[in-house]
Amino acid sequence: MDPVELFHDVAATVPAYRAFLAEHGIDPHNTAFHDLPLTGKDAYTRRHPLPDLCRGGVLGDMIAVSSGSTGEPSFWPRSAADERVIADRFAEVFDTFDGRSRRTLAVICFALGTWVGGLFTLNCLRHLAERGYPITVVAPGSDKREILRVIPPLAPCFDQVVLLGYPPFLKDVIDAGTGWDAWDLKLVTAGEVFSEEWRTLVCERAGIADPVRGTASLYGTADAGVLGNETPLSIELRRFLAARPSLARSLFGESRLPTLVQYDPGVRYFEEIDGTLAFTGDNGIPLIRYHIADEGGVIPYADMLRFAAGHGFTPASTGPERPFVYVFGRSHFTVSYYGANIYPENIAVGLEQPEISGSVTGKFVMEIVEDGSHDRHLTITVELAPGTAPSTDLATLAGTSILTQLRRLNSEFTAYVPAVHQNPFIRLRQTADPEYFPPGAKHRYTR
Repeated sequence: MDPVELFHDVAATVPAYRAFLAEHGIDPHNTAFHDLPLTGKDAYTRRHPLPDLCRGGVLGDMIAVSSGSTGEPSFWPRSAADERVIADRFAEVFDTFDGRSRRTLAVICFALGTWVGGLFTLNCLRHLAERGYPITVVAPGSDKREILRVIPPLAPCFDQVVLLGYPPFLKDVIDAGTGWDAWDLKLVTAGEVFSEEWRTLVCERAGIADPVRGTASLYGTADAGVLGNETPLSIELRRFLAARPSLARSLFGESRLPTLVQYDPGVRYFEEIDGTLAFTGDNGIPLIRYHIADEGGVIPYADMLRFAAGHGFTPASTGPERPFVYVFGRSHFTVSYYGANIYPENIAVGLEQPEISGSVTGKFVMEIVEDGSHDRHLTITVELAPGTAPSTDLATLAGTSILTQLRRLNSEFTAYVPAVHQNPFIRLRQTADPEYFPPGAKHRYTR
């Protein structure tokens, strides 16, 4: 994709982008691409009528919905043409699973309805079926009982079964089921960073002998669909780095392990801006230098292979020869849990309710904590008001209030997270706790 050509096309055909450029005094014929102002939800999409964000002011043939920090929906028009482009990412994943020759039952375990993941995945897989892939799709959505009800009678009709969903939910499904190794299971995940220990454990429980070629993670956003996907090459590299935190730090700037995917520069153009990501791409809403604020960066293919070779590692897989993008998380300010973005504002409202506000300072830290069984939990550490002693009753009260407000404000949380895993783990700490609430330091609400 030539981002400059797309920019000129969008400037000429999208009313909102023309207005955006005019507001910034930009002449599209006399401005270099990298001098263009960044767009984003607050700076661009939320400031214009939805039709004006589309070419010719005309909405696409389908609209998906995502929720922000206040629970107010964001709408993302798209068309079948957009999905056909994104279907290429699914095709690459299913090619790794020998999906062109093996009869495949694809089980959609993402939430269905207006949410982006479920129907988007369903449509992309049906595009693959149109291309001749022997794929049959069943869509029980995020209903674990229905998933476990439909797979046993269907799976014997196929050569393999592919589950597609958010990582912790797929683990829940696998832990609750039996007989997975009889059905040659594969996993496609999205929405969250997970450890390589998690991948290994889940593959062992699912009877997946080769984690490199039996799993794949997608990097996507509601704004633009799938932006990149894991390949056997990227997984091999990630597993190599997972065992070598010092090398990961030298490559990524941090020892924690990001999601590592490859992307097609003919479809998406990525930029790294102060340790965060922006992209340009054609969608139902065409986006130019769209700042998604995900922490991460871009690594050219040759640089990545050179780095690996320089540290004595030669991957068994050598392609595709495309650049890499790495992603630490959704942003500095959110955590992702079962694919739902959870914002500090959601938690703050829970702690501001009359029944709890007098006992806490309002400071908290939210994080996703993995236990010894590699199950993940939404964990919130709350700072107590001076003179307040921690107690089980107070922790229960805080958790109930937070959960009530999460369900009220964050529709993605309610739709994506199974009810049994919605109740947050609450940890109470004294005022100015040095680990979580050191005095004088700028407070961060996520970890």
